Amino acid sequence: MIKIYHNPRCRKSREGVAILEKSNKEFEIVKYLDDIPSAETLTKIIKLLEITPIQLIRKTEPIWKEHFKGKELSDAEIIKAMIANPKLIERPIVISNKKAVIGRPPENIISII
Repeated sequence: MIKIYHNPRCRKSREGVAILEKSNKEFEIVKYLDDIPSAETLTKIIKLLEITPIQLIRKTEPIWKEHFKGKELSDAEIIKAMIANPKLIERPIVISNKKAVIGRPPENIISII
């Protein structure tokens, strides 16, 4: 089953959903701002993406700039920051067949569906 971590207010995220709809494959939408992933889920996603937690952060978000930028944070602290402020999570994230991509650009999604 394909899963997309989606923010309906984000154009790139909406484009990602459109790509999945055109694929005619079944998929699940997780509105991660409402259904915030747990630390365990975020850790699994980061592992599937083959990145570090800091690479999943949206560093242009005001929350990041005001509260976290320039601080030395452990991976666990970064994950806690994403849970407390889910807007910090890069989007959209698509998971399929034990692989994951960040849909920036949205065409990245095609590589795993």
